[in-house]
Amino acid sequence: MNRYPRDMRGHGPNPPRANWPNDARIAVQIVLNYEEGGENCILHGDAASEAFLSDIPGAAQWAGQRHWNMESIYEYGARAGFWRLHRLFTGRDIPITIYGVATALARSPEQVAAMKAADWEIASHGLKWVEHKDMPEAEERAAIAEAIRLHTEVVGTPPRGWYTGRCSANTVRLVAESGAMDYISDTYDDDLPYWAEIGARDQLIIPYTLEANDMRFATAPGYSTGEQFYQYLRDAFDVLYAEGAAGAPKMLSIGLHCRLIGRPGKIAGLMRFLDHAQAHEGVWFARRADIAAHWAKAHPPARRERPSQMDAARFVAKFGSIFEHSPWVAERAHALDLGPAHDCAAGVHNALCRAFRSASDAERLAVLQAHPDLAGKLAAAKALTAESTNEQASAGLDALTEAERSAFQSLNAAYMAKHGFPFIIAVRDYTKPEILAAFEARIANDTDQELATACRQVERIAEFRLKDILP
Repeated sequence: MNRYPRDMRGHGPNPPRANWPNDARIAVQIVLNYEEGGENCILHGDAASEAFLSDIPGAAQWAGQRHWNMESIYEYGARAGFWRLHRLFTGRDIPITIYGVATALARSPEQVAAMKAADWEIASHGLKWVEHKDMPEAEERAAIAEAIRLHTEVVGTPPRGWYTGRCSANTVRLVAESGAMDYISDTYDDDLPYWAEIGARDQLIIPYTLEANDMRFATAPGYSTGEQFYQYLRDAFDVLYAEGAAGAPKMLSIGLHCRLIGRPGKIAGLMRFLDHAQAHEGVWFARRADIAAHWAKAHPPARRERPSQMDAARFVAKFGSIFEHSPWVAERAHALDLGPAHDCAAGVHNALCRAFRSASDAERLAVLQAHPDLAGKLAAAKALTAESTNEQASAGLDALTEAERSAFQSLNAAYMAKHGFPFIIAVRDYTKPEILAAFEARIANDTDQELATACRQVERIAEFRLKDILP
């Protein structure tokens, strides 16, 4: 099948209500990335020095050499930045999640002890803080397994959450296949958690952030001052808080790095943001593990049959009657590059309409001619499809007076004689008098105009039918 794997729909236009604890209007989730001692360095067996996320503008890797300045900047994060942040969060009693690179944690026993004493979650940030994009799948799978092993050895408990960061296209699948994680965060695609069906596993995804993130002190376009960081975080908080007050609570992820936000001139902006957020009621500061546990309980996974995953026979059996007596429309729609965005009424409707609109004039006319008359002989004989029966009944066309029945029969005959196809209208949009009035008005139109109108009404009827059976 020609299938598009990316999910452009997500929770759709009506996301689930988060139902955060104590009816919180917003969940604020702060991540502190602990990478110092796990970055690229020839001391770690790497081919070159680190070049990513530091205060050295335009840094480049030094092949085969130690980059003393780069190493020193990373060391600042472990030696000074971490402890400044530790005092900040413990002093305010704010729980956070650590994304801990396993080899970095192994080189920082005092910091690990402090994380544990503060009851911070220590999630896995991979084995080393290096690029995974070019790793062969077997090598990356082995690195994931070793990261879990070393993390467990260093921390004393295995990680239950995962974020690689510098990931490959295989990372999320490989981590999910390990079966070891309550959640994975290597996505940036939502303001709420969601479930991903990866093979037989329902994997919880808790999206992360690269914009409410102090990494932009080291990337362009980015922040130059702590005040800019504060303003961005405040604005993000205020928008999401207002959405929560309106009944649609979300999650605000904030990403931090010891060597970046741990600097005095940068942390001041974070402090101002915390003042702002803590001054509001209904704010849940949570670890990612807490959010994962809440979501699994409040919104457990629920698998359903997905149109984009159906084979052709099942797709046609399910949707072949949406366009009246015209299963070929569903057959052609199935051949399109469907994906997760089509696993809803709007998605299947779009695919079916594409097939219908690209058909020949004769084929579209045949679809129109397959439709029954309104309140006609087939209805009287109870020979309509189930869909047509329900639709006509919804407008009261199954309970006509003799005068109404006579009027419809007369109009049906005159309309067919003039245009060559039955009068088609999405009856669920109208009352019985409105239908009769539209019938009387449209019969006078020219046939080309009526053909276009009838085709639009056929698509509208299909939309109603799909909403009856799909989200």
